[in-house]
Amino acid sequence: MRSGRFFGISIMVLGLILSAVGESPAAAKKFPARPIQVIITFAPGATDLLMRPFIEKMPEYLGQPVSFIYKPGAGGSLGAAFVAESKPDGYTLVGSSPSAILVLPLTQKDLRYTLQSFDPICCLCADALVFAVQSNAPWKTLKELVEDAKKSPGQISYSSSGTFAIPHLGFEAFSREAGIKLNYIPSQGGGPAVTALLGGHVQAYSGPIAPPLPHVTAGTLRALAVSGEKRIKALPGVPTLAELGYPIKISVGYGLLAPKGTPKEVIETIYQAAKKVVGNHGASITERLDMLGAWIDFEGPEEYTAELSKQNEMFSGILKMVAH
Repeated sequence: MRSGRFFGISIMVLGLILSAVGESPAAAKKFPARPIQVIITFAPGATDLLMRPFIEKMPEYLGQPVSFIYKPGAGGSLGAAFVAESKPDGYTLVGSSPSAILVLPLTQKDLRYTLQSFDPICCLCADALVFAVQSNAPWKTLKELVEDAKKSPGQISYSSSGTFAIPHLGFEAFSREAGIKLNYIPSQGGGPAVTALLGGHVQAYSGPIAPPLPHVTAGTLRALAVSGEKRIKALPGVPTLAELGYPIKISVGYGLLAPKGTPKEVIETIYQAAKKVVGNHGASITERLDMLGAWIDFEGPEEYTAELSKQNEMFSGILKMVAH
């Protein structure tokens, strides 16, 4: 009796083991099975504002919460490095502009990551840079600022979101074209840079439109120019740099990237969720982005990869121009 009972129990245990082994591949394919973190590489106030309309809707199509985690510092490299070194399972992503993931590796060879450390998932939206000053500043136009800067090289200060971030490079490229020298004061994000301008710690701002836009609308700040190919819907009276005679056209894309080696099916799952968000909620997202001076610029993994490669060449050229 004992041997028969032992044999029966053994068969039962073996069956459970085989059943578990048989189910494990299917269970492993189920993604996501827990919340997803999107690392924001800058302080609150710019990147998160632009990506939030998309991220808020993604749990509806992923079946799991998706939340922002802020890791600012070192021009965005702290957060980018954290993601690059995270497990490539799709649960830790970076939500960023090219500043942290593309430009910084071009300027700092000691970083723990490069653009190739990530698998692009999708680009969600884009905006242009805006150059702004306090409303009581002596400059009503960009031309007036340039004229004063030529008279007093290095005396006009400005802030943006980190050394060699896109807002910094954009304003430096403009400075070279205009033949002026400005005093650059770095910050940890667009929000802190606007705070520095409002507090009188700097005299100008270069960065995303979203952080200063409420202050421009309220009349406490004055926008002098934007860097995109065309005027911004939220600031229709503000000219582009190209209109003012400076051949600089910079728009900044914001997207999701995963650590290199993330399974293709995981990338596809996140991409398809984002695609559904844009397809089903595009009108309401556009309405929110219009208020932030941005627009939907949705691209899939292959398109986004190609666009980042194209931007890599563009910013390499700007860096060479700034360095001379």
